[in-house]
Amino acid sequence: MTAGEYCNRDVVITSPETSITEAARLMREFHAGDLVVVTRHGNSNTPVGIITDRDIVIEVIARQISPDALTVSEVMSKHPVSVEESVRLLDTVALMQKHGVRRILVVDKKGGLQGILTADDVILLIAESMTSLQQLITRELSQETRIRS
Repeated sequence: MTAGEYCNRDVVITSPETSITEAARLMREFHAGDLVVVTRHGNSNTPVGIITDRDIVIEVIARQISPDALTVSEVMSKHPVSVEESVRLLDTVALMQKHGVRRILVVDKKGGLQGILTADDVILLIAESMTSLQQLITRELSQETRIRS
């Protein structure tokens, strides 16, 4: 299991020059809690930051700054944590824990954005795996009861 296998590839992106108002509109339109900030290099989007709905609330709204007065580059977290697609999922989770982030960007070998993996994604994956294991145990018990009765 690798980060590339389980990341969400439907990432909402924006540029550093986007206004905070437009960023909030994009989050609403795509039902996203974050936007990956990218610059274009040839055919590839290179991540340069990430902005979350929480960033907007804490850095803009709570400080009573007009959202139109700022751009994404002024609020985003610069140098987002990223991992190559081939990195094992458990190593990716360890990296998230080490850096204290709930979101990690998944990139190709050249640093081009391929997806995003969130703590919520990992929790859902673990929950689904636990459910499958529980179903396996139940099925095994049923088969044993049927065979040995």
